[in-house]
Amino acid sequence: MTNHKTKIKESKSTSVNKTPLLEYRDVSKSYGDKTVLENINLKIPRGRIVGLLGKNGAGKTTLIKLANDLLQPTNGEVLFDNKPISIESKRKISYLPELTYLDKTMKVHEAVAFFAEFYHDFDIDKAKELAKILDLDLNKKIIKMSKGMQEKLQLILVISRKADLYILDEPLGGIDPATRDFILDTILSNFDTNASLLISTHLIADIERILDEVFFIDDGKVVLESEADTLRQKEHGSIDEIFRKRFRSYSAMKPNHT
Repeated sequence: MTNHKTKIKESKSTSVNKTPLLEYRDVSKSYGDKTVLENINLKIPRGRIVGLLGKNGAGKTTLIKLANDLLQPTNGEVLFDNKPISIESKRKISYLPELTYLDKTMKVHEAVAFFAEFYHDFDIDKAKELAKILDLDLNKKIIKMSKGMQEKLQLILVISRKADLYILDEPLGGIDPATRDFILDTILSNFDTNASLLISTHLIADIERILDEVFFIDDGKVVLESEADTLRQKEHGSIDEIFRKRFRSYSAMKPNHT
C-alpha cells in the first residue's frame, strides 16, 4: 500500500528539474599542508532530497560551509543557480549548522520574532504551529531548554523559511528517535517541489527513507554517488547497510599509519 510519505516523494520526483541548483566544480580545500577536500564535483538539482553521508571528520561540514560562503575554496568554484556563491544566494539558502548559534538569553517566541524580522521569507505562523506540535514553550528561555529541545527550535526556524535550498548539518543528533520520525515527516509534508534539501549526517538509518540521492564522502573525497533507490536495488540492501559495508572495506584498504 502506498502511504502518505511515498505519495509525496512520487509527486516530488515527477517534477525534478535536472539543472543544478547547487554545484561544486573541482573544489578543493586545504589548510596549510592539510587537504580537507580534494577535487569535489557534485551537482544537486531542484526538487531533490540529497544525503551527504560520511563519518565524523570526513569533510561534510567543510563542504556545507563553502556553500554558505563561510569558507572559500582553495581551488575550484561553488555555484548556486549557476552563479558564484554570494550575498544573493545566501538569501535563498536556509542553513542549519551543527552547533547551536541562537542567543540563549532569548525566549522561544523572541527567537521566532527575530527570524521573522531578519528573513522576509519566514512563515511565523508555521513556526509557532510547529513549536506547539513539538511541545516547545514559547515563553521559555533557550538557556533553560535541553540540547534536544534547542535542536528542535533551530530546525523549526530553518524549515519555516521559504528557501530554494535547505542545508541541514547533523540535524537530528540530540533528538530522540520518535521525534526524529515526526520531524522527517514534517520535512516531507512541507517540502516545496522547486526546492532542494541537503542533509549531512552519519545517522544514515534514521534519514535514509526520505532520500532521493546519496553521496558518500570519506577523507575529503566523494567515494560513491547514486540515486538512493538505484543503489538499494543494485546492492540488495539499505543505504545504511551499504554504507557500513563499503566503509569497512574502504578502511581496510587504507595504509596503517599507527
